[in-house]
Formats: sequence, C-alpha cells, structure tokens
Amino acid sequence: MSQNSSVSRPARKRPAKKRPVVGIPCDVKMLGPHPFHAVGEKYIAAVDSAADCQPVLLPLPRAPLDEDVDLDEIFALCDGIFLPGSHSNVHPSHYDGADPREGVLLDPQRDALTLSLIRACVDRAVPLFVVCRGFQELNVAYGGTLFQHLEESEAEKGYATRFDHREDKNASLDEQYAAAHKVALETGGTFERILGTTEIDVNSLHGQGVNRVGEGLLVEGRAPDGTVEAMRVAGAKAFAMGVQWHPEWHYWDNPVSQALFGAFGDAVREAAGMAPEPPRTGISGPDENHGSHPGDAAKENQVSYGGQQQQQAGNTRRTDQVA
Repeated sequence: MSQNSSVSRPARKRPAKKRPVVGIPCDVKMLGPHPFHAVGEKYIAAVDSAADCQPVLLPLPRAPLDEDVDLDEIFALCDGIFLPGSHSNVHPSHYDGADPREGVLLDPQRDALTLSLIRACVDRAVPLFVVCRGFQELNVAYGGTLFQHLEESEAEKGYATRFDHREDKNASLDEQYAAAHKVALETGGTFERILGTTEIDVNSLHGQGVNRVGEGLLVEGRAPDGTVEAMRVAGAKAFAMGVQWHPEWHYWDNPVSQALFGAFGDAVREAAGMAPEPPRTGISGPDENHGSHPGDAAKENQVSYGGQQQQQAGNTRRTDQVA
C-alpha cells in the first residue's frame, strides 16, 4: 500500500477459513467526464479488518435509473450490509425537504439502492451497520427528515447551544478526524451494552443531521447540543444500528470503533451460520497480544435486538502497522 494512503491498515494474515460477505454500496463519482462506482478505502479496511468480514462493493442502479433493484441477488451474495459515508447527501425529495442549495452534492443512484435496501435488511434479519450518510439514509428510509444545514438549526430543547458539526477542511486529516465532542449514550441501551459505557468521544464531519426521527427508530446517543448521533431499529431481529460519526477512521487505535465493528462482524457471522469468535466485552484497549483481553473468554455480554438475545461484544484487532 502506498505510504501516501489515508488508510494505514494494520498488517494481518489472510484467514484460512471462509469469511462472511458484507456488501458495501458504492457512490457514483465523476473522474474527468466519466462516472465511476467507488467506495472509500477506509470503509473497506474497517469491514475487512475490524469486522473480519469479506467486503464486496455493490454497484448502483445505472442512470437513467433501472426500474427495479434486484435485492434478492444482493442478499444471495451478502450476509450483511454496511452503508458508508459520502460527500453526497440524500436528495431532499425523499423526505419532502426544500430544494437543495446550489453546489450541494447529490447521488440519486445511491438513493435508489440504499433507501430500499435498508428496510429489506431489517425485514430479512440481515445485519446492517450504517455510518455518516448511511445514518441519514436510515432515518429517511423510516420516514424521518433531515436538517440540510445543521449549523443553521436550533439546538434541541434542554441541550447546549448548537455548534458546527462540520470539519475544518483546511486542517490535516488527523485534525479533521480527531475527537470533536462527546456523545451521551442511553443507559441500558444496546450501544451501552456493546461499549460498556454511557459516554464516548467521537469525531464530527457532517453538515446535515437527523431532524424528525423516523418511525420505528430508537435514539440511543446524542451530542451535547442534542444532535442525534446513534440509533437502532426497534424490534429488529438482527443487528440494525448506526452512528453519525466515522468509526472507520483509524479503527485500530479506537476501542469504540473496534467494539462496534466487532459486534457487527459477530452478528454477520451468526447470520451466516458461522461459528462465533470467543466472547469479548467493553472498550478496553488491546494488550501486547494484538488485541486479546485476558479473561475475556469467561465474560459474556448479552445484547438484545428487538427482544431476541444474542451474544455480542467489543472486538479488538491487530495493531501492528504497515510500513
């Protein structure tokens, strides 16, 4: 891998055993005059290493949009779905929003796949993890709305003054993705059970945000100004959760990211009928043995997805770096 890459992935041996497949919908990006289907390397790396699943990129319906998206074909291939972030935004027509301002980047081809894929995942008990744009897609798919310019909106009642959740684009990537604010997690919620805490520090690189929460979604995390940062689907029979921040960034240095992707990977393995990994719990950092936690094999952390108890826990991967 090039040393100029924004993702310095931990070195890891390829597993001898078959791994479950996680589908990652692409974005449409223009390179010169031609459209390309692409996914950021950091998302692929996190699914590969932190969730320990085989990532497969899902092309989008072609423009003009295909009449039907063959979800059966996708689910025949994929054991889980991960919706990544993007520079583009969900078209406001999907939530009866005002017309977007000039210069706002949209991706109607991605909308055409993800907004139907989300509900289908939950209906079929296919594990689903969504971040950033994917988090906003989750809300829209369930009938929610978005703030198109979060920094111009009022803070939620009972919370601190609204602050700007966007990154400084003139700063270095490490500064842009540094911890920006805290998130308070719901006591007794699924996120607390996975992470073992009710307060975490997260990065913040988004201009839009959840406004009206979609029907059937449960808010489990908020920023100090009340911005919705973590949600899950109520009653889901499999992992169906999302966050507004970017847990994929330097996941090997972030116990919260390791735990979230680890829990997702465990859910995907269970859905695929594969043997689960030894139980892990909490967000304590990796030890010298590349991520194992002494005594964790004796611990269990029961996480409920819609009343169905499943064994889930934080996941820690190798931390040795590629030169």
